[in-house]
Amino acid sequence: MAVFMANSGGSWDNAKKYIEAGNHGGTGSDAHKAGVVGDTVGDPFKDTSGPSLNILIKLMSMVSVVMAGLIVRYSLMAMGYF
Repeated sequence: MAVFMANSGGSWDNAKKYIEAGNHGGTGSDAHKAGVVGDTVGDPFKDTSGPSLNILIKLMSMVSVVMAGLIVRYSLMAMGYF
């Protein structure tokens, strides 16, 4: 999800820059107005949501690795191996 949000935010920003370079009618066209709206929506995606979700994903993976080790250790103890 974080990768999607970061990539889509960057894509919307680059789409606006592409239109401002003179493509699809350039500045002032309907495409440019839509590009500005897309850039407005995309900025929070790439600047805040993407990186914060990336940290959450890393935290969840570390917690799952630690918990998996504890579960294996204590389940083996309960079965009498340690």
